[in-house]
Amino acid sequence: MKEENQHIGKVILAGAGPGDPELLTVKALRYLQKADVVITDRLVSDVILQEYVRKDALIIPVGKQCSKGASTPQSDINDLLVEHANRGKLVVRLKGGDASIFSNILDELRTLAAHGIPYEIIPGVTAALGAAAYAGIPLTARGYSTAVRFLTYYKKEALHESYWKDLAQTDDTLVFYMSSDPLDQLVEKLLQYGIGADKWLAVIEQATTPLQNVYNCPIHDYLPAARGSHYTSPTLIIIGKVAALQVPFQWMASSGSKENYFAPVAPKAADNTLKRYVYADSAEA
Repeated sequence: MKEENQHIGKVILAGAGPGDPELLTVKALRYLQKADVVITDRLVSDVILQEYVRKDALIIPVGKQCSKGASTPQSDINDLLVEHANRGKLVVRLKGGDASIFSNILDELRTLAAHGIPYEIIPGVTAALGAAAYAGIPLTARGYSTAVRFLTYYKKEALHESYWKDLAQTDDTLVFYMSSDPLDQLVEKLLQYGIGADKWLAVIEQATTPLQNVYNCPIHDYLPAARGSHYTSPTLIIIGKVAALQVPFQWMASSGSKENYFAPVAPKAADNTLKRYVYADSAEA
């Protein structure tokens, strides 16, 4: 090993869960209590950052919010991981949900490997599992579904026409991440290819948080009743026979609120640098 890397640090890529801070794993909690630096996504509860992180740790928000200009470029995040690890720091890269589901973990893994930086990956409760559980929907249930597909639909060209036909005809439970904006088009596609009248659609806003809302109906009824609806981010969509089970098995009432549990991404500073926060005095502040 080169001399300059003798005191190299380590990066922990950890999932924070979908919102409820108590869904954080014990292993992730232990690393947060030891970390020198926490580089955190937007979809991480403030409770985790304020109560579970070591009090003198440096906390760097690197939120992304669709294509909004305030989002942190992935290249900046990669640079931060290298910068602090090369200073001998224990860095926790904290991601909403699970670290490996619809995240840019591959870019970060490639960066760490290229620089010879040791790392660990700690799984978290992904949004699909958290949202389904807190809505009262078993993603697989005997007689309803034996498989689950995690998907995303962010533009019309994202899925091939033959795949749309397969999605419409399958009895698998379909879970769509980051797909609330084009939801009308998504439903139209499934209807076009003959999705059954026994399939339901559940839209879950801000899952597992005190501001969770669930909207649920047979998929054939969605467009007449809710076309053009806008939902509070983050939103997860569950489609399939199992979504109808939310009606008898809902255990958490919808909040009815449209407030944001997760703060929007803050605008960049005038000098285009990331703003860095600490919750207590830090030698790196």
